[in-house]
Amino acid sequence: MILTPLPLTPDHDIPAPLLTELTALYTSQHEFQALSGDFPDPDDIRPEQVAAALADELANPDVEVLLARSKGRLVGVVITLARHPDPADPDAWIGLLIVDARVQGQGVGRRIVERVEGRFRADGRSALRLAVLDVDPKGLAFWTALGYEVVGHRADLQLGRPCAVLRKVLRRDRPAGRVAVVDPGGAVLLFRYCNNEDGVHWALPGGGLEEGESPREGALRELREETGWADLEPGPLLCTWEHEFTRVGILVRQHDHIYVTAGPRREPAGSDLAAAHATDGILGWRWWTREELVEEAEPVWPPGLARLLDEWEANTGHRRPEPA
Repeated sequence: MILTPLPLTPDHDIPAPLLTELTALYTSQHEFQALSGDFPDPDDIRPEQVAAALADELANPDVEVLLARSKGRLVGVVITLARHPDPADPDAWIGLLIVDARVQGQGVGRRIVERVEGRFRADGRSALRLAVLDVDPKGLAFWTALGYEVVGHRADLQLGRPCAVLRKVLRRDRPAGRVAVVDPGGAVLLFRYCNNEDGVHWALPGGGLEEGESPREGALRELREETGWADLEPGPLLCTWEHEFTRVGILVRQHDHIYVTAGPRREPAGSDLAAAHATDGILGWRWWTREELVEEAEPVWPPGLARLLDEWEANTGHRRPEPA
């Protein structure tokens, strides 16, 4: 399925064959049209009425009309609003979603919404809103099943119809790679991070992947950028960890692939490290014993790191020297 903007002729009209497709799409959803009152006669929706309705929408420069096609067939239309007229409302909106009744129940609506969410997520938007008519329980069930929550009630701006307002936070998925470097005594290197949203925590060297990188490739690049060490390679996968945090005001669901490797005990070094650490919010670093990891009051990411390293040693035969 692909989403494309509504194409218009040089005279800003909808091409006739497309208008025919759109009219058939609108007409197929007879039950919704009867509830909405968008057209004078839901049993007789005419092409010129559809064209006029879409022209009214496009008169707002913040509106985009997107067509959903599957195997060349028009299966849905969605109207989005980048900015609501209310200046106190910072969210983008979905103004209308119509799915061809002949493919309803096949997941088409869900896939359209996922693609719309992806477009706004890529633009850095943190949430989406929409309004559902109070007389449309099926619509309310559809949107709540997709994770939208009722946050209020108001009359719609066009016809004053009672509506429920729903909102969904747009979580951004972020794959990442990290490396636990363990020195000969069993201590592990951690960086101390701080950001305004999540406060102070300790984490392994690493970070988000770049386009086309595998988790192992990203972990190696991040390790070299943050420590200056070019002689280490990520070893076996220690664990994967998913967690949520806020990054530049956006909710992020991070998927960490955490590798482990043995290395010498030394300081991070390199001419560009200070600038790199400042950019990443790194306040400092230190080597941690297992006992210190367990006792540390500030959060350590991932949780249970001491136990994970103990299990790695037990499973691989890696041994720390006995205390003198």
